[in-house]
Amino acid sequence: MNEITLEWQEAAQLRKVVIHDQQVSKNPGTVRLGRDPLKCDIVLTHPTVSGLHVEIFFNQNCYCFQVRNLRQSNPPVVNGKNLIQGEMTLVEGSTICLGQTEIKVVSVTLVGSSVPPTILMPPNSTPVNQVYGLKCPKCDRISPFEQLDLGCPWCGTSLAAASSVLITPNTH
Repeated sequence: MNEITLEWQEAAQLRKVVIHDQQVSKNPGTVRLGRDPLKCDIVLTHPTVSGLHVEIFFNQNCYCFQVRNLRQSNPPVVNGKNLIQGEMTLVEGSTICLGQTEIKVVSVTLVGSSVPPTILMPPNSTPVNQVYGLKCPKCDRISPFEQLDLGCPWCGTSLAAASSVLITPNTH
């Protein structure tokens, strides 16, 4: 079972929660965080946290946990960057700031990854007509490796969790 463990301080106490990829929740497929106990699975009490702030879910396409913003006017800060729209991948050591509450990802456990193993090849062994690209985990379009830090040019999704794919251009 895939799981992510979150930890944060609230009312001078350390809180810790483990989220599973198939966890029962108020919104199936996601675990929602915020102040509203009627809408959220994990309730945070600080007044700077929105009633329905973010959701965390397991993305089968990139085989990773991701966080999605649900509040345009009070966006979360993930790893120091505002998450206005879309999703960001969470890894061990990631931080999610909801208002003044900082949540740390203390562990991520992935079991039976569907990501194929990487095949290492010696330098200069790639055939001349073959190039590698990044397959966007959201829209499945292929981008050049130069886009890694910029994100998908079509949908804006982070390419940090993108699969490497072999592209063989036509030679006619």
